This record gives sequence, structure tokens and C-alpha cells, in this order.
Amino acid sequence: MSTLDSILRETRSFDPAEDFRRKATVSGPDAYYALCEQADDHYLSFWGDLARELISWKKPFSRVLDDSNAPFFKWFDDGVLNVSYNCLDRHLAVNANKIALIFEADDGDVTRVTYSELHRRVCQFANGLKSLGVSKGDRVVIYMPMVIEAIVAMQACARIGAIHSVVFGGFSAGAVHDRIQDAGAKVVVTANEGLRGGKIVPLKAMVDEALAMPGSETVIATVVYQRTNNGASTWHDGRDIWWHKLIDGQPESCEPEWMQADDPLFILYTSGSTGRPKGIQHSSAGYLLGALNSFRWVFDYKPSDVFWCTADVGWITGHSYVCYGPLGMGATQVIFEGVPTYPDAGRFWRMIEQHKVTTFYTAPTAIRTLIKLGAELPKQYDLSSLRLLGTVGEPINPEAWMWYYEMVGGERCPIVDTWWQTETGSAMIAPLPGAIATKPGSCTLPLPGIMADIVDESGAPVEPGKGGFLVIKRPFPSLVRTIWNDPERFKSTYFPEEFNGQYYLAGDSANRDESGYFWIMGRIDDVLNVSGHRLGTMEIESALVANPLVAEAAVVGKPHEVKGEAVVAFVVLKGPRPTGEEAKRLTAELKNWVAHEIGKLAQPDDIRFGDNLPKTRSGKIMRRLLRAIARGEEIAQDVSTLENPQILSQLQESAS
Repeated sequence: MSTLDSILRETRSFDPAEDFRRKATVSGPDAYYALCEQADDHYLSFWGDLARELISWKKPFSRVLDDSNAPFFKWFDDGVLNVSYNCLDRHLAVNANKIALIFEADDGDVTRVTYSELHRRVCQFANGLKSLGVSKGDRVVIYMPMVIEAIVAMQACARIGAIHSVVFGGFSAGAVHDRIQDAGAKVVVTANEGLRGGKIVPLKAMVDEALAMPGSETVIATVVYQRTNNGASTWHDGRDIWWHKLIDGQPESCEPEWMQADDPLFILYTSGSTGRPKGIQHSSAGYLLGALNSFRWVFDYKPSDVFWCTADVGWITGHSYVCYGPLGMGATQVIFEGVPTYPDAGRFWRMIEQHKVTTFYTAPTAIRTLIKLGAELPKQYDLSSLRLLGTVGEPINPEAWMWYYEMVGGERCPIVDTWWQTETGSAMIAPLPGAIATKPGSCTLPLPGIMADIVDESGAPVEPGKGGFLVIKRPFPSLVRTIWNDPERFKSTYFPEEFNGQYYLAGDSANRDESGYFWIMGRIDDVLNVSGHRLGTMEIESALVANPLVAEAAVVGKPHEVKGEAVVAFVVLKGPRPTGEEAKRLTAELKNWVAHEIGKLAQPDDIRFGDNLPKTRSGKIMRRLLRAIARGEEIAQDVSTLENPQILSQLQESAS
């Protein structure tokens, strides 16, 4: 890959408000750069000091990093700790009665759980797992709705040294089976049903189907939480057990299993566009340190905060910024079972008002959807409790960023646009909100200790304004340890020979502006080669969404005999989907708009309108399906994880 051409130009910049800066954990740019200098000059002691400050150790470590078997790095490996102890027990002396979780159910019912109560629930369930024969190193698959019990199950696994693998509750039976088989799971924890947007999700039935497939023989028990009053679809005596019966009579205390720092904490599978899922394996101490430190710095955590990350625990964001980071720091947080548009598009804003949320962290896809469904709605709610906003999961286009800043944050809340991945475990590039000026659409600067760079295919740094491969040049504690059962795939995917195995390859393209700020341009495989120019799809999407008529856009390429690739844009308008002559008129208008915004080179050859875009239930746009539609190919991939599979036929018809 040659360097990419960066075509997005954004000049707006917003300094932290003086009052926010003064009270911030990292206050002002001088404090940020001092931390960066400390990390540069004394890399190992920098991380060692943070690990001693933020983690409670049963046995302190004497060695910070063992890189003798690179890239299989080990951090703090002779130290001993327990992650659940760090999230629960150590808070009990002072904050036993502090609210840990504010759970809002799909139907609006609210449950509040203190640290003392959460500790009791975790210990009882941990003892229940032990009674089933689960012990250190065993794998437990968790396939749950976004309820308190999902967090209890994760923490209980961490408490007894079992390795959990959470599967998002919207995945198909086949996806559940693949993860059970690859992990060699001993127990599956699920619910009879889930509730999402007023609809029933048949979780237990999915597990039954998965366990009927060959390769699931390792499972000895299925624990079923009764989320609804409908019972279970089927029951297998000797294998299935109700959650409430498992914990009945179990002791309310459970001694933690003390773990070596580099022992596995969890496996989380990422489903690539092709091939079998990759089991990303994270360690105990290194991962925990990344979650704790980034939560403290990026979200400027204060003990009085009410934090709300809208992610499901089935994704890495829900691991790091629901289950482990906030609880490890003793925070109060909101967790939510439903969707942002049910029963109406004011759900998020109503919840922020009701629970007095101070820090709100969500996905750009959710923001764009809410703009489409009610751009003026936030004005109807009291959002004055908010002091900080965040985005995660994909680059946010500048116009959505500005709406978020103005309409939700009232122009007073900094926005932390975070870049990180399942593999990095915690935020890597993000503005420390009391120190760094923000720019709409940029994740700004790496956290202190994260040595990020943008390089060409030979590994040489590229000049400002040019795009290239985003890499991290030095190992860091929360980095993925390996791919479960496939160390060679780990090495070839993340530490490729093209860079002599030295750099962590993120798989994203990026560029840096004259201020040194990072701009994520999209996945490397989402790069278009148009007339010899390599363009990142995100920049064209941002230009389209900047048009006041457009709510969402996704850009893909299709083969073109002259230009190499043609640009195909799938567009969702803020109003009704146009047809006929109106569609032709708007197509011409949007093509001219892009040409004016960023140049004729990026002008779409084809624009197709839909009521929505194909998305997973977590809100991610399935661009591989859009590529197949753009090229007129038959869709052979599994679409069971889509929130809205019916949209595919609409988009296919729009091409005819």
C-alpha cells in the first residue's frame, strides 16, 4: 500500500473550558506532555509505577516487562492478583454502600445495586460455578441480555480464575456454537429470553440449537437466568439448571483465586469479514491496568460521576468500560438493556435526565440515528448534569460531532473521540479532556505511554497530511496476548514480517495533520483506489453527512475498468427515501456536493438511497454486504447478526 491521500480538511478547534481544565485529572497541555516525556524517557518505570498505583496486588511484581519471546509479551508476570478483588472487595471498606450499578430495563424499570450487594451476588454465583466443577483455566461462554447478571457472571469467572468468553446476545446459534467449540467451553451461562426494543430474543433456544451441533461436547452444564416469565423453550435434565436454583444456599463470600499477572482473563471473539472468528485473549493485570488508567484519564473520572457507556458487554467496550474499568475505579454507572429508539427516540436523553448522568459514551452510529429521528429532541430534556461526552467504535464525522457538542453537550462538554480496538483492550488515542484541544472528527493524540505512528509499507513514517498504516511501535500492558489456539495467526496478523515483526499493525489507515493530531481514515481494507489515488472511505462519508439532507452514509468500491475502482455511496436521508425523478435530482445534488467539499476525485459514481443501512445489533455497518450489493454479487455471507436483514433487498432493488 502506498500512502493514502487525505482529502478531509477540518479547521475548527475547541479548547477545554477553564473550569474543566482546572479540575481535570490531567490539567493542561504541559501536564500531558510531561507524562509523555516521562514515558519516553523511562518507559518501564512509567508503566510499573502506574501498575503499583492503580492495582491491588496479593504479591507485588518485580519485573515490569518480559519481551524475551516477542511478540508474546508478558507484563508484571511474577506478580499475583485477582481482577474481581480489584473491582469489588477493595471498595468495601469505604464504599460498600455506594451505588455500583443503576440498571434500567427495556420496559423502564430501574434497579440500583451497591458495591456490597454486587459483591454478594458475584460470590454466590462464583460458588455456584464451582459447584458445577468450574475451576481455574476452564472456559465459560456467557450469552446474556444486557442485565446485571451478565456482569455478575463475568466477575464471578474472574473471581475463580475461569476464562470467560462473552458472546453478544444478538448472535446466531451458529456463531455461539463456533465460539463454544473454539474455546472448548465447559459451561454456558444464558437466559431463557432477552428483551430488546420491546421484542423477545430467544436466547435459550439459540443455545439449545448451538449445543445440538457437533463440537459442543465439552459443555457439561447450561445455567439459565429467568429474565421473563415465559419459562424456557426446552429443558435438558442433567445439563440445564436455573440460575436461582444454582445460587440457592450458596455462601455469600468466596475467596478469590489468586492469579499470575499474565494468566488469561477472557477470550473475546472478533468476527472478521472472512474465515473463522479470532479469539482475542487478554491477560489479567496488563488488561486491567489499561482499563483502569484509561478510564481515569480519558473520562477524567471523579468519584461523584455517574458514568454511562451504552455498549453491550458482548463487545470489548462493554468489557473495558462497563465490567472492569468503572468497577475497578469504584464508579457509579448506568447499564441499559434496551435500544436508543424504544419506546421513542428520546430514550437516551430521558435516561440522562433521570439518572443525572455526568459522562456519556456512545457510538457515532447511535448519534447519527438519533439525529435522523429527532435532531431537536435533546432540547426537550434537562441534560445539565452532563460534563463529558465520548464516542467509540468508528470515526465520527465532523457534522455529527458538532451536533453532539452543541445539542447534547450544550457547547460546554468536551468530547473524547476514542480510537482503540478489541485487540488493544483500552483506549489508545483520545484527547485527555482537560489538557487537549479537540477537533471535530479527530481522535487527537495518543495517551501517554502509547507510541503510535503512521508509516508506509516499508515502515517509514509518512509526512503530515499523507495517510498510511497506523501502528504502535512499543508493546503496552493491555495489548492482546495471542489468538486463542492460533499463535501463528496472531503473529502474522498483528506483527507482520513487512515491518520485521516490530510494530503492532492496527489494520486502520490514518493521517496526521500539522498539529500532530491523528485522523482515522477507515480500515485498510476499506481503502479505495480511484484513478491511482488511495482514498479512505470515512472522509467521503463525512463529506456526504455534512450535507444537511443526509443522516447516514456508507461508501464502498466496485471495480471500474478505467479508474480501477468506482465510488459507490449508500445514503440514508433525514427525510423519506426518494424515488424516481426525485432520487435522480438528489443524486446529482449530492455528487456535486462531494465534488465541492473535497474534490471531483472523491465524487461518487453511484448513489443509492435506503431507509437504513445493514447494521449488526451493536450498530456497526456491515460494509462487506454493501460491497457485495455494489458489485451485484449474490450475498452468501451469514446475515443472522443483522438488526435489519430486510434492508438488503431494498438496497439491491435500488441498484436495478
